Amino acid sequence: MSANESKPQSPPQPYAVVAGVSMRDLLASCAAAHVISTPPRVPDPGTVERPAEHPKAA
Repeated sequence: MSANESKPQSPPQPYAVVAGVSMRDLLASCAAAHVISTPPRVPDPGTVERPAEHPKAA
């Protein structure tokens, strides 16, 4: 075989194999990261109750 000839190549693998991580664990970790990184919602102004007034100290 001369230097100009190419070697026959094996077909590429369709997916990389990742050992030890199931799809269920991967999806669960993504969902947990989304929940943690999302800030809390601002309450609607019409549904917010005013705090009760405290009685004055004697």
